Amino acid sequence: MADRTVADLVVERLRAWRVPRAFGYPGAALAPLLTALDDAGGDPAFVPARHEETAAYMATGHAKFTGGIGVCLATQGPSAVHLLNGLYDAKLDSKPVVAIIGEDVSGPLGGAHEEIGLSRLFGDVCNQFVRYGRRPEQVPALLDQAFRTAAATRSPTCVVLPRALQVTAVPDLLPQTAGVVTATPGEPLARVLPHDADLDAAASLLGAGQRVALLVGQGAHGAAEEVVALADRLGAGVATSLLGKPVLDERLPFHTGVLGEVGTTAAAQLMGGCDTLVMIGTNDPWTDWFPLPGQVRTIQIDIDGRRIGTRYPVDVPLVGDAADTLRALLARVPDRPNPQWRGVVESAVDRWRADAADRAAVPAEPVNPQLVLRELSARLPREASVAVDVGSVVYWYARHLDLPPGVQARLCGTLGSMGCALPYAVAAKLARPDQPVLALLGDGAMQLNGLAELITVAHHWTEWPDPRLVVLVLNNRDQSGVGGGRPPGASVDRRPDVPYAGWARLLGLHGVRVDRPDLVGAAWDEVLAADRPSVLEAVVDPAVPLDVPEPALADLRGLVAEGDAARRVRERVIQTEAIAAEDLV
Repeated sequence: MADRTVADLVVERLRAWRVPRAFGYPGAALAPLLTALDDAGGDPAFVPARHEETAAYMATGHAKFTGGIGVCLATQGPSAVHLLNGLYDAKLDSKPVVAIIGEDVSGPLGGAHEEIGLSRLFGDVCNQFVRYGRRPEQVPALLDQAFRTAAATRSPTCVVLPRALQVTAVPDLLPQTAGVVTATPGEPLARVLPHDADLDAAASLLGAGQRVALLVGQGAHGAAEEVVALADRLGAGVATSLLGKPVLDERLPFHTGVLGEVGTTAAAQLMGGCDTLVMIGTNDPWTDWFPLPGQVRTIQIDIDGRRIGTRYPVDVPLVGDAADTLRALLARVPDRPNPQWRGVVESAVDRWRADAADRAAVPAEPVNPQLVLRELSARLPREASVAVDVGSVVYWYARHLDLPPGVQARLCGTLGSMGCALPYAVAAKLARPDQPVLALLGDGAMQLNGLAELITVAHHWTEWPDPRLVVLVLNNRDQSGVGGGRPPGASVDRRPDVPYAGWARLLGLHGVRVDRPDLVGAAWDEVLAADRPSVLEAVVDPAVPLDVPEPALADLRGLVAEGDAARRVRERVIQTEAIAAEDLV
């Protein structure tokens, strides 16, 4: 029997932390660990990606879709560099990922092949924890600390394991030497609740508000019932951040949709008319669409106190878990709905929905991309997971794809890096192979990472009880990557036109190309009923305008208010509050 090695210890710790799979790209400096994973018989599994960047996206996607800790593997040098984009995605969207880097460097410092200072390379993106393994007895506790830190800080961490250490034989019982700390995997995080005085202050502020708006972010996942209860108790309107879009049933009559550049006019109008704002688990960067500072009194709920007040002035900070904090707040807030304000909000929602339908029905050459997402909305499986890429597809997703309860949707929301959707979709499908998954992306993202990762899909799909992984490619041949309606006759650099559906068929998958609006619905029906993963290539018009909503009170933005100017701005805000609310009617 072969000696037990440090690589075997790593596999044991991954299994102890209930890691189902690790994503990566093979390399010599990882060979001992990959051999140990292979010997483990799939517990955990190693999933090779076509590129280290997509492996890191897969690990981040695993964390986003499952709520667990993603794991990615790479070797030193360029392999490690390629992980950075996916790890920054995890950092900026607050998801736990552990990167394990194999290092095989010998010779004088700076003289070895592929040598890069890994501590400095990962020092920013994994700033909470970057450590080297030095001795076999350190490794179990080192990995435990990396996992625990990733979970506690909701961020990526990094462990570097030299190849020479990975192959070191270890006894069955490691000596507990000085400086080695034992740890227990999976220790639960603390329950975080605001102080009673802060909850009382928030309840008092809400009791004084007449026109309440709730802005819901990804931190409110699992708190939908409490959010709706608070909205009904106060007669409030609700908007969401882009990352918060899946939190609530978007068919609610007072749900105005996504706020911001990619969002709806109803959400912008809600911000313009409210006098009280409750921010729940959101770090939304699109502050131009927030109410003018001084217009509203604000409460912010966030489990990370470092984020309180970073985007917008806050009157009452509530540091705590969203669901628990909302339940504690509901116990203090009286039942005082404002039917007039709720009616104003619902009227704005009705107008937006009619406008959205009209926008999708506008003829385009050859197909309106808004129509493609709208046709999916009526057919979206209720148990599906949706991965969304960066580009104009985000605008159409945010406005036209209604997410019913139970449908998960994730995207690279804060970093905004193209090429994430297909790796996300692979991670989501491997986590739940018995449920359908959809990836929504443009032709730019498909050329960037998607064409290669379709090979990964082709490698795995026969193992899935439900083979449906549908990749929508909005093919607009637009070199800018965002579309947006250029004037007629304008010079346009076209991206090379690739036969995306044909590439899928070449790999043994299903492919459908649609370039007529009357066939879009039938194309969706075909790929959603296929017996294997599919690519739906929709040839769409790059000239369809993005129609960014007008920010609330846009005429007042950009003013620098000091002294008497500040007083005049406050007076103008008071005068325009009623006007802003009337504009909703």
